[in-house]
Amino acid sequence: MNIARPRFGYVLAGAAVIAVLATTVVTTNQSWRETPIVVAIDTPPVAPVVDKILGSAELNKREAEAGAPVERKAPAPVVILHEKRIVAGRKDDGSEEMFDLDVVTELAQANEPTAITRGLSKQQVVSQYTARGAGADMAARERRMYDEAAGIGDQERMLYYEDQGRDRFTNIVTNPVKVVTEEPVSTFSIDVDTASYGFMRASLNNGVLPQKDAVRIEELINYFPYDYAAPDGRATPFAASVSVMPTPWNKATKLLHIGIKGYALSPGEKPRSNLVFLIDTSGSMNAPNKLPLLINAFKLLVDTLEPDDTVAIVTYAGGAGVALEPTKVSERGKILASLERLRSGGSTAGAEGIRQAYLLAEQNFVEDGVNRVILATDGDFNVGITDTDELKSYIERKRATGVFLSVLGFGMGNYNDALMQTLAQNGNGNAAYIDTLSEARKVLVEEATSTLFTIAKDVKLQIEFNPDTVAEYRLIGYETRLLNREDFNNDKVDAGDIGSGHTVTAIYELTPVGSGAALIDELRYQPRTEATTDRAADEYAFLKIRFKLPDSDTSTLITLPVTPDHESATIAAAPREARFAAAVAGFGQLLRGGRYTGELTHDDVIELAQGARGEDPFGYRAEFINLVRLAKSAADMEALKP
Repeated sequence: MNIARPRFGYVLAGAAVIAVLATTVVTTNQSWRETPIVVAIDTPPVAPVVDKILGSAELNKREAEAGAPVERKAPAPVVILHEKRIVAGRKDDGSEEMFDLDVVTELAQANEPTAITRGLSKQQVVSQYTARGAGADMAARERRMYDEAAGIGDQERMLYYEDQGRDRFTNIVTNPVKVVTEEPVSTFSIDVDTASYGFMRASLNNGVLPQKDAVRIEELINYFPYDYAAPDGRATPFAASVSVMPTPWNKATKLLHIGIKGYALSPGEKPRSNLVFLIDTSGSMNAPNKLPLLINAFKLLVDTLEPDDTVAIVTYAGGAGVALEPTKVSERGKILASLERLRSGGSTAGAEGIRQAYLLAEQNFVEDGVNRVILATDGDFNVGITDTDELKSYIERKRATGVFLSVLGFGMGNYNDALMQTLAQNGNGNAAYIDTLSEARKVLVEEATSTLFTIAKDVKLQIEFNPDTVAEYRLIGYETRLLNREDFNNDKVDAGDIGSGHTVTAIYELTPVGSGAALIDELRYQPRTEATTDRAADEYAFLKIRFKLPDSDTSTLITLPVTPDHESATIAAAPREARFAAAVAGFGQLLRGGRYTGELTHDDVIELAQGARGEDPFGYRAEFINLVRLAKSAADMEALKP
């Protein structure tokens, strides 16, 4: 077949019918009009799609009725993208011209568009060029071109794959107030995930408040690095610090702030890495903030690895397969080329992808090294095993092999956070949500060591409160991480892991005895507890932490009493890091309805955060303050899109 080489300014393959930018299509057999219509489809046959756009089916019907040929006007060229082939237009004889998608993509990157047909909005044009690494000049030209292309209304646009309102989150019941005389002990697993913060930010940047269950307060708090005291060495891989301060939203209560800082590995201490990138290339990933962003994110990660580390790539859509066998990072060009070749389309066989990724990681297992599968997806599994409990069981069994699983979430509208949290929590990994390239850099470059290198696993916290000093308590966040009291001493019970240099924060709100602020009445018929010994009479609580070293199955115990020596008389006198964490905790509670926050306002949160901002070298805290401002005017629900 005679292969023509068309000139395109912009080409994308995808899942739903979409429009893209183009200039002219010139084949060896026929000249087409300029400014062709370009669409992408999931499934063949392509002919009906061409007929629909050109009106050929209607003309054929009229011909049949008239019993004679009907005069046809020269059609606008139509280019159909299907998987890795392109069907360009229709010739007079009804045949179709085929092009190789890789060839067209290569040409697209080398040529600039000169016109816009039925296509994208201005914002989408600019974001697409930004996502593909084009410069500001190209984006500016596209803005001007769009402005000059008059008469293109919303009803004429065919968009990228985009769902709305189908995001899935685990139902969260806010932790209630507990009476110390009835339940003196609180037990939970640490959590270093940050996915909730990323989704919250993406929602607010779209002018919409996040769904209530999308807000996990502990993940908002733990998004930020904190300047806690560091441990002395790897034998005890983290240090714990505590502080007590007045509650910003309730003058009658106090906040108990617990901060943990993990040991930071030096470059010479980092073990070899055996990584498998498990990438969702299904049709739902065909959006600027999904597969294109995902590819650029993994490029950033590759640049942080050592030459002797290995990377493999498994992709899944309707099926799953190995896109790149384990390859040394010294062959960086080969890895990047494999990423560049990824295209989206088809359904989502996520479970089969997970199976193949684990198999590949196990085959290339590195003793005393990092063996990790990194799943990048919007979480939309719809082929094969889709039951969350069955996938959870599989991941639990696989973590015993020493291969861990981390999850990177992408996109909105069809984001399955509930599934991804389950996979990450049971795979001894962490979950992050990537909504921008800056967030990808944070997770995979600036925090690469904490993302990849575990320094302590199965970390559990248990706090016993003193009934002589504390009447009631409430754990802020960690609803999905609660453990039974007996789980604390059971080394068979899984818990969260801490990566190199990671910080973890937990906050309790305490109601002191005699404050008059207790929310729960005393029981009439239950005897009062006897006073504790003089040695512990003034303590607020007793903190216990259990952890395992990465190569151990036996836990180690750390204990720390919480005494008045840890208390600050005023909020202003409290440690800066505790004040900022309290501001984030207050904001998270406001997003979830503010059940216990009294008269706290967004302006109060901003003021508290501003005073505790500190140096903020990466601007994370400044961004948080701006998000609080956005939340003041955000809509309660996303408007229906045309």
